[in-house]
Amino acid sequence: CDIMDEPEIAGPGFINLRFKESYLANAIQKMAQDTEGRLAVPLTTNKKKIVVDFSSPNIAKEMHVGHLRSTIIGDTLSNVMEFSGHDVVRLNHIGDWGTQFGMLVEHLRDEYPAALSKETSGDVDLGDLVILYKAAKKRFDADDDFKIRAREGVVRLQAGDEEALAAWESLCAASRKEYQKIYDALDIRGLNERGESFYNPFLKGVIDDLEKQGLAVESEGATVVFLEGFTSRDGTSLPMLVRKSDGGFNYATTDLAAIRHRVQMSAEEGGEASDRVLYVTDAGQAQHFEMVFQAAQKANFVPASASLEHVPFGLVQGEDGKKFATRSGDTVKLQD
Repeated sequence: CDIMDEPEIAGPGFINLRFKESYLANAIQKMAQDTEGRLAVPLTTNKKKIVVDFSSPNIAKEMHVGHLRSTIIGDTLSNVMEFSGHDVVRLNHIGDWGTQFGMLVEHLRDEYPAALSKETSGDVDLGDLVILYKAAKKRFDADDDFKIRAREGVVRLQAGDEEALAAWESLCAASRKEYQKIYDALDIRGLNERGESFYNPFLKGVIDDLEKQGLAVESEGATVVFLEGFTSRDGTSLPMLVRKSDGGFNYATTDLAAIRHRVQMSAEEGGEASDRVLYVTDAGQAQHFEMVFQAAQKANFVPASASLEHVPFGLVQGEDGKKFATRSGDTVKLQD
């Protein structure tokens, strides 16, 4: 081989690969002699439109070190592919939808109504929301009546209730302001916010299509999709939930709607019509994406020319060796 020396086995299962010095010298010489500023890297002859989904913090929670890895890896991949000549769309799939917002809005309504008012919501910063979120989570876990109110609240939000939407918009604005400070410090550019809420108008259509094709069925009052190769610990088929028994939707439903928007919908329809979608998240979400991708393929949401790829990285853990408990707010913040 003109590129690599002979591989070496080292330790328990490690393989060491080394470039030949002659190859490295030749490559460096070409880079130095390139007068076009491309470091001897040719433009691709097969240009594609590529969506890179990365960072994705949660509204009303401060960004923590776990978000740093997705942000840096996603931005780096985007830069490399863009430099190669591809059309890259950077998307920030922020967590701005779901049960936690019904929980937080109902708690604010009881304890801090000023945060929900357009006139005074600007006085509330992300630090305040984090403290209030922790208090709301404690109520949610301990108070069954409050839990019911929270779940009813998120259903109203998903249905487009004006009061619920106004409260939600106040929470998003406070969070967005703080996130941008971190992106500016990291020099993250061209990152387009496309949160879970963006896909809310498409969720019912996803369910309708899954049901028409016989892929979605009712199970214990909820709507689920059974997929090949996924089983529970007891050996029974593991379903993918797409609509809860209370009518609310979940992450899988949103991700299916996002896939349709990113690869199936044309630019004229407002979609990305991309050839490739990369999801840069921790490895703990691998099974989720395997299930979502399979469901999307079965439902014909993905054209034959398009590909969906999960780009996993190792879990970012705390000092106790456990994954950060983001829902309880116990994380190492990126900014104090």
